[in-house]
Amino acid sequence: MPTRIDVVADPVRDRCLLTTDHLSPRPLPGRAGVVRVALVAAGALLLAGDEVRIEVSVKGPVRLEIVETAGTVAYGMNGGSARWDVDLRLTDGASLHWYAEPFIVSADADVTRCTTAYLEPGCTAELRESLILGRHNEVGGSLRTSTRAWIDDQQVLAEDLDLSAAARTSWAVLGEARCLDSITTLGFRLPHDPHTLQLEAAGSITRRLVDEHHESDLSPGIQSGATQNSLP
Repeated sequence: MPTRIDVVADPVRDRCLLTTDHLSPRPLPGRAGVVRVALVAAGALLLAGDEVRIEVSVKGPVRLEIVETAGTVAYGMNGGSARWDVDLRLTDGASLHWYAEPFIVSADADVTRCTTAYLEPGCTAELRESLILGRHNEVGGSLRTSTRAWIDDQQVLAEDLDLSAAARTSWAVLGEARCLDSITTLGFRLPHDPHTLQLEAAGSITRRLVDEHHESDLSPGIQSGATQNSLP
């Protein structure tokens, strides 16, 4: 059973249904038109054999803000492996803001992360992902990520990253960096700058490659000058 967050806009009171599995979603105080949900680990994460799945559905003109209370550590797995899958579906003018806390892949961990997003036209999503290979003074384990995103029936993003120890030290991947910090927007663009890739449809990816997470200048305010509309 996956962890689920189901939000439906309502003129009287927005409805929110939360389902717990590896993670426990908990409601937070919000303001009109905004639903805020915290994600709290329901047990030790991430261990060999864990298959974490998070499903998020937002319907109608409401903004969902997901808050992670702590980062996630993938511990050494002694030859085992784990998965972390996220499925996002936004319809009828919905909006999602999810600035995830660091995801740390310890030595001897082996993790696959997959994110899939489906947005109807007029919906927007802003997602931060901070991937850290290894704890302090540690060479991290293996991480493979896959991201797919659609706006209506148009696929706007398809990316696979091999961040295994042998591949990530290439100058074309991470080089000497240990942390890959990214913000992805769908349905609107971030301001143009040398660090930002503009997708063919409305959307952007901006990234920082740093040795320590605190060295990254990505923050919730980075899109303050963004063009928040669904036009390319």
